Amino acid sequence: MTDSKNENTDFRFMLNDALKIFFKDAKKISIKHPSQALYFFKTYRWQKKASKTREKWEQQGTHVPPIMIFSITHQCNLNCKGCYEKAIRPTVKKELTDEQLRNIIKQSHELGISFVVVAGGEPFMRPGFFKITEDYHDIIFTIFTNGLLINDKTIKIIKTQKNIVPLISLEGCEEVTDERRGKGIYNRLQKTMEKIKDQKIFFGTSLTLTKNNFDKILNESFIQNLIDIGCKFFLFLEYNPIKPGTEKWMITDSQRERTMNNMRKFRAKWPALSIAVPGDEEEIGGCLAAGRGFIHISAEGDVEPCPFAPYSDMNLNNVSLKEALNSDFLKKIREKHAQLHETGGSCALWEKREMVQSLLRDTK
Repeated sequence: MTDSKNENTDFRFMLNDALKIFFKDAKKISIKHPSQALYFFKTYRWQKKASKTREKWEQQGTHVPPIMIFSITHQCNLNCKGCYEKAIRPTVKKELTDEQLRNIIKQSHELGISFVVVAGGEPFMRPGFFKITEDYHDIIFTIFTNGLLINDKTIKIIKTQKNIVPLISLEGCEEVTDERRGKGIYNRLQKTMEKIKDQKIFFGTSLTLTKNNFDKILNESFIQNLIDIGCKFFLFLEYNPIKPGTEKWMITDSQRERTMNNMRKFRAKWPALSIAVPGDEEEIGGCLAAGRGFIHISAEGDVEPCPFAPYSDMNLNNVSLKEALNSDFLKKIREKHAQLHETGGSCALWEKREMVQSLLRDTK
């Protein structure tokens, strides 16, 4: 057995352990809501079963990541300044149908993928997807959403499907959120979160850290307000400079260190999950893209290393998900992990996209 194989095996165990801790913590946090706590208890068992399924495929030569990021649509009801999606994918092709979305989830379930991060665009623009999530209760679907389409009807769906965890995006306080997303958005989302809390639904928020909003977002009174309004899951994402000239928005090395210190403080102080990306990735071996920990499926069905690397040699209109996971392109990126490790907080696959593109050309 090579050192590389040992390293990959150790990494898989570390990642599986991290996911087990995540669901154990989620169960503890939901303890005041018995039905949600029971669901997370069952989920913990399902995660263990899925882990064994992935190990079985690994022994047969197919590396299956536990997480799939699935951008199910490019459609969005907002036009946010600096939108990653529009910057990376200025032109789009025909999106997958609801039937195709269902088939991909079915395949991922059979392979042991147990955590699906649903992105867009705005996922609630595809209401048919939530008929699919209903049939796969042992997969957690974390939905990145701007929150504006969460109404009484969608809240009823989320309440009956405990495997859906909405993650509402904020830019920070009212001034910063409204400046980027539109006037009045912050207050609308506050009311939406209050409604979700009233229904005892487990939900979270996604917060993008920049050099300028850093102190406001990591301010304890800001976090306390979100805790009071029912938020139980905080995802802190470092700003990734996709557009040239926005590099100055990135947080500094000092702020990056403070982020991880704050994560430890928040976890000790509040009954909520707090995750920092890429900071927490570093704890389990660095960038998880290209199948090390996750893959990305575009709205057209392209199987990509991650949302910030829109390059693919496989499309699920033409091949199975299992075949796509055995893509030479993804394998080459995993083999180059040491060279494609994040530096300075920026996404390495985006920062070194010329190298990534050269790996793609080598597979053709």
